[in-house]
Amino acid sequence: MITKRRFIQTSILAALLPIKTPLLAEEDTMQNRIAKIISEYASQGIHRTGTDVDNQSADWLIERIEALGVTATDTVFDFERVRPITNQLSIAGSVFSGVPLYDCQYTDERGISGSIGVLGSNADIGVIMALPIASSPSGRLVLAARKEGKHKAIVIVADSQLPEDGVAPQNAEDFLKPFGPPVLQVANRHWADLQSAIKNEVQAKLVLHCEYTKATARNIEAKIAGSNPSLAPMVVMTPRSGWWANASERGGGIAAFLEIILAVNTSTPRRDVIFTANSGHELGHTGLDLFLEKNPKLIKNAHIWMHLGANFAAKFGSQVRLQYSDDNAAASLAPWLKENIVTPGMVTPMGQRPLGEARNIYDGQGRYVSILGRNGLFHHPADQWPHAVDLELTSKWVKAFTQLAISLATR
Repeated sequence: MITKRRFIQTSILAALLPIKTPLLAEEDTMQNRIAKIISEYASQGIHRTGTDVDNQSADWLIERIEALGVTATDTVFDFERVRPITNQLSIAGSVFSGVPLYDCQYTDERGISGSIGVLGSNADIGVIMALPIASSPSGRLVLAARKEGKHKAIVIVADSQLPEDGVAPQNAEDFLKPFGPPVLQVANRHWADLQSAIKNEVQAKLVLHCEYTKATARNIEAKIAGSNPSLAPMVVMTPRSGWWANASERGGGIAAFLEIILAVNTSTPRRDVIFTANSGHELGHTGLDLFLEKNPKLIKNAHIWMHLGANFAAKFGSQVRLQYSDDNAAASLAPWLKENIVTPGMVTPMGQRPLGEARNIYDGQGRYVSILGRNGLFHHPADQWPHAVDLELTSKWVKAFTQLAISLATR
């Protein structure tokens, strides 16, 4: 039985030990600082919301902000975290282990037995190969099948574009309102065996036994005051949680977040600049939703929101996408793109609902400029430092957005 989650939020001032060595040395360049931050972040482990690693990473981020001379706070929220127990598919003596979808219904320890076939067939257990992207054609097929409820269970095999070992989970957009049949996600290397089982009409057993356990997660926040409090504030936001180490998925955004804090704090900003790094990204932007509930007028009242999104640091299959709320937002970034000789591979049409956390601002009719992109290792455990990161290109994008932040904060 699925239990209803309740989020309780409290704000506390972070208690920190002093850092023995400064984050920045005189000989450090922006590229060296970015490399250091991404390396440290990725080495922490699996960044799933509310885990020990997620909370240790929150402490680390607070320390990094404090090392730049800016006070950081955290907002703690309680929630019920999914704890996988047994997640596997058994076919004729072979067992295929995987990762559960985090917003579906689950089985008990006995599981579900029945026929196995392609998604959309009359089989009890439907199988599909899919990218971990909800908007992709295969992602849309998965969502439709979950809503239809034709299958007793579903198995998603990681797409062949990803490395064959390792599961690439889909985000849990409906984490607070789970629905549909149990869904097991497995590595691509199992695809041939599953195809053989389907062809031979072999019976299968799927166990997706999970429980909910109480946990806490944290949004990390900071504010640099401007000289003119009557000016509308600027908000800089980035997600900080995800499925695995997330070197290129999340690392670029976190590095840019810290570079912008450094630059704004050493400049003379006229407007207030608010910074928020949110947990709960992979769980339907839960942390950002809580931040917006806490600051209900900020979407519309902010001069602009700067969204430092996913994957613009990626080395493999990279294609950077920029997203703007309006022509003025696009024009504000244009000179810095030119100066750093960077060009996006895609631009989301204005008026179209953007991807990532920028969608929350769009829904609230706020102004935004946003960067994210494609990633050949998206949501995959192979997204590790240093091989997954294009450091040189990442540094150019970070510099462009840092220059934009200074321009918007000081003008």
